[in-house]
Amino acid sequence: PLWGRAMTLIRELDPQTDAAAVRSLQDRAADYLDLETGEPPGDATVAEFFEPAPFVTDPADNLKLGLFSGGRLDAIADLAFGFPEPQDAFIGLLLIAADRRSHGLGHLFVNHMAEVARARHAPSLFIAVLEANPKARAFWEREGFVQVLKSPPAQMGRRTHIRYRMERRL
Repeated sequence: PLWGRAMTLIRELDPQTDAAAVRSLQDRAADYLDLETGEPPGDATVAEFFEPAPFVTDPADNLKLGLFSGGRLDAIADLAFGFPEPQDAFIGLLLIAADRRSHGLGHLFVNHMAEVARARHAPSLFIAVLEANPKARAFWEREGFVQVLKSPPAQMGRRTHIRYRMERRL
């Protein structure tokens, strides 16, 4: 676990004991889930969060992380290893409760994930950002990520998105 700002803890999440907290967080970040898929949060979105990334063969290469502030789950992240290259790290999701955005939690969480990736000797950390989310893209650019790929439109739930793959060298 990592203690950062006043009473902030980042730790791995367990699907058995943390599912209700993840659901509550998803409800508090429903605006992003709507943007991404057009679907509301629910048991299926919680189960999907805890599923391993499709390219991961070893469960130890996929970390489901939670950032707790004052005991409440305020952000979740999916950090996986082995994509796009076997040695790389990839953030599959960083979701922050709407009422906790712009409070420095994203910066704290990204730096934590970069340290985890460095400890595993990953040369780069990647993220895919939706073209429909320019505020997120600006956040990732402030965190040192640069665009390396633009994807063709792809279906995500009821929405179609162009995604930008961004990289931060470690």
